[in-house]
Amino acid sequence: MTSPAEAARILRHGALTILGRIRSASNATFLCEARLGDGPDGGGAGGGGAGGAVLHCVYKPIAGEQPLWDFPDGTLAGRERASFLISDRLGWNLVPDTVIRDGPAGPGMVQRWVNQPGDGLAGSPQPPEDAEVAPDLVDICPVDAVPDGYLPVLRAQDYDGNEVALVHADDRRLRRLAVFDVLVNNADRKGGHVLAGTDGRVYGVDHGLCLHAQDKLRTVLWGWAGQPIGGETLCDITKLLAALDGEFGAELAEHLTDAELAALGDRARGLLADPALPGPDQRARPIPWPAF
Repeated sequence: MTSPAEAARILRHGALTILGRIRSASNATFLCEARLGDGPDGGGAGGGGAGGAVLHCVYKPIAGEQPLWDFPDGTLAGRERASFLISDRLGWNLVPDTVIRDGPAGPGMVQRWVNQPGDGLAGSPQPPEDAEVAPDLVDICPVDAVPDGYLPVLRAQDYDGNEVALVHADDRRLRRLAVFDVLVNNADRKGGHVLAGTDGRVYGVDHGLCLHAQDKLRTVLWGWAGQPIGGETLCDITKLLAALDGEFGAELAEHLTDAELAALGDRARGLLADPALPGPDQRARPIPWPAF
């Protein structure tokens, strides 16, 4: 099994080979293989032999980012990197290792692939054919059949006119992701951006639409609205707030404006002053569309 330190080295220095394009993404997004050579120096970007250490990853070139009316052009990769740095600083490990580096289509974001059961990649076990299908962490179900341990978010109608409910698991790992989304002001927390890894962790991906200076929180994780945030989580947020005035703040400033950094600090102070998860009330667009 690849250690975290080795995985980070492969991600930053391994030669990238595109395996395919992820068509469901709105921006140019590629599944890649990062490979370090098996020579004495690791091979670096030039090590493309059959041997060496290999890691699957996601590559989003800056040149493939679609223009948006509310986020400046060419900034989404940096926001993904900044979101990883914040998760890492908090010690929550919610965002897979993410770097900014050169790739086959120019500079962009490269992020470690999260192995999930049945995704067909090495290291991802296939579930037995007769295994019972459990609901996803975020899912849709009939309104009268919400699974035990799940919280309803909204009711809607499916394409056949049946009443369905958008639900998510009442899971402490997912709850921490909901707090994280408030901190980073996530404008696009879709159900498909929540991944259950084979390592037992819950990850959030696709953080390009985060860390805007204006309030843009849009998420499917509203099930805990109004519920208190625990003391350990608040302690981590306190440490993050203090770090913004030092070298960590300077590192984030490579990817964010002064106004965006100030807004991050304001959101942290807001959670400390009123330690409860916010609700969707008074928001024009509380849920991203599509929701998955």
